[in-house]
Amino acid sequence: MSVSEPGRIEQLVTLDEVRAAARRIGGVVRRTPLVAERFGPAAAAGKLGLKCENLQRGGAFKLRGAYNFVALLREDERSRGVITYSSGNHGRALALAASELGVPAVVVVPVDAPQVKVEAIRRLGAEVFSEGTTSVERQRRAEEIAAERGMVIVPPFDHRHIIAGQGTVGLEIVEDWPEVQRVLVPVGGGGLLAGVAAAVRALAPHTEILGVEPSGAASMRRSLGAGYPVQLERVASVADGLKPVRPGDLTFAHARELVDDVLVVEDEDILKALAWIAEEFRLVVEPSGAAAVAAHLTAMLVETPTVAVLSGGNVEPSRWAVWLSEYGGQATEVA
Repeated sequence: MSVSEPGRIEQLVTLDEVRAAARRIGGVVRRTPLVAERFGPAAAAGKLGLKCENLQRGGAFKLRGAYNFVALLREDERSRGVITYSSGNHGRALALAASELGVPAVVVVPVDAPQVKVEAIRRLGAEVFSEGTTSVERQRRAEEIAAERGMVIVPPFDHRHIIAGQGTVGLEIVEDWPEVQRVLVPVGGGGLLAGVAAAVRALAPHTEILGVEPSGAASMRRSLGAGYPVQLERVASVADGLKPVRPGDLTFAHARELVDDVLVVEDEDILKALAWIAEEFRLVVEPSGAAAVAAHLTAMLVETPTVAVLSGGNVEPSRWAVWLSEYGGQATEVA
């Protein structure tokens, strides 16, 4: 494990920025449903609502931030093209945003990226490069290509335009369910958590905001404990979208100031939650998208009206079917 001291951090994203992003992305990004709350198994933390970003265009919340970022570029910047590094969902979102706005796009993915995500990126017209297995490796390659071609780098999470776009998820949650008392948010690099926290803390200041990470990639949890962003030496999880080795400086600053805690869940519990979501709500989510529900089912939290963000649904159908068969019916057995 290596660490890096934080540098100068800009001020946190404001509610005005999130609202401006909501206006900017309206008509392109779907306002996803908040599925009618239900009661989970006896061991779960009471009434639950699901924010269905698995039903977003591109199959994940990422289009919100990507479109907001590209829409704010100057015309000369758009003409140079955009590039990003992504495990899949942000890359697909950038390819979609670039397609909508007529901008050339390149995406650098890990060599083990799910094929369903890679194929979706290519179908949207973006050029794809594969590099390494960590966010550090693909970021380095993206920076090299950007320098060679003069392209604009669109970071997957650590930028205020990205965070503001993702914050529209939190805006919609509070508008649709003002009584919400807890929001559970999956954490990869922290862009979704930062944005949701910026919106929810401003609109519903007493609502509990909890991030959720897999135990094999708990970089935000480790960073909050250390007091500055920590880079993990290795990460491993079935939740491929939650495996950045380090949170962003700006996303970390939001988590430190606005988030109540970050919970850690095991891969097995993530897959049990994936199967439970399919059985109880008839919704398809990827493992990353099930992490927040895994925390709801296992963390023994005080009962209160809770929203769990289903961050994405881009999963290989054959793998999803295997997980459903193997883990179906087990979520209710959590003690």
